[in-house]
Amino acid sequence: MLTLCMIVKNEENNLKKCLLSIATFVDEIVIVDTGSTDNTKIIASEYTDKIYDYIWCNDFSKARNFSISKASNDWVLILDADEIIELFDRGNILMFTTKGKNKIGRIERLNIMETPNGINKQQERINRLFNKDWYQYEGIIHEQVVSIDNCLIETEDIAIRVEHIGYTISELSRTNKLSRNVSLLNEAILGDPNDPYLYYQLGKSYYVYKEYERASLFFEKALSYKIDYNLEYVGNLIETYGYSMVNNGKYKKALVLEEYEKYYNNADFYFLMGHIYMNNSKFEIAVENFLKCTKFEFSKVQGVNTYLAFYNIGVIYDVLGFMEKAIEYYRMCGKYNPALIRLRQQLN
Repeated sequence: MLTLCMIVKNEENNLKKCLLSIATFVDEIVIVDTGSTDNTKIIASEYTDKIYDYIWCNDFSKARNFSISKASNDWVLILDADEIIELFDRGNILMFTTKGKNKIGRIERLNIMETPNGINKQQERINRLFNKDWYQYEGIIHEQVVSIDNCLIETEDIAIRVEHIGYTISELSRTNKLSRNVSLLNEAILGDPNDPYLYYQLGKSYYVYKEYERASLFFEKALSYKIDYNLEYVGNLIETYGYSMVNNGKYKKALVLEEYEKYYNNADFYFLMGHIYMNNSKFEIAVENFLKCTKFEFSKVQGVNTYLAFYNIGVIYDVLGFMEKAIEYYRMCGKYNPALIRLRQQLN
């Protein structure tokens, strides 16, 4: 038996799509509303009668834990209104929940990202399915699942995939997340000024809104602490720090990321380094890094290990005047539109 637990506020634009995508897969739906003034609760009532009002107290973990407390079942799945189910394997989830109570299920989330060349998807795994007798939330913002009795946390990837639209420009503008997140993160830092994770999240808040200079400052602050480079968030910290410098034109400074290669052997890191070398006119080593990307079967960002890497190699050969090589790599990009445009230009 599985309960879906959600906290919402003014989500009439997204909630119906979310609930429609998940309703047939769960046995119960709990909706906690933190002060909606639109039709959110009316939409929720089409799917459940377990709707609870909660006075917002600037603490996401308290709201999450309140929603969990209202679940009739031990196993809970956490979703946000801007997440839509793409895959839900009933057999896999049943097997996971019957094996034991002490594991956390990590769902796959595809973040829809808007880039100058169109829409892209970034994949990540997040802790979202667990037994409420073993786990709860902690942290006033970017809350994390923690063990109730401080036991070692065990996780397992499960066959649930959601599409997340919360990082699109329209959603960010509608929800005004930046000012809310920055305020809550600064409050959290006052309580724990030596937590690099909080500075990382503050940097990401500014990065999403393309305030790259400010983002870099907080990423540097996070990196000033002694951190475990095996932690999942640290890998994202390194990569986002690199892109904040590239997007801010700090190409030479971005070469500092060379020292982290010993920690990260993956397509996304080599793709970032390829960009950094390319922007420093180190074209040969840039091509080497983009080719490294294509040796990996998986990348967090869609296309990094295939057409995006080939495209950048094509651009390098194009700029250097090696047109036959440029055309060769543009053709390897398939239907990637920027490559098709450059290919037409070369062939006409």
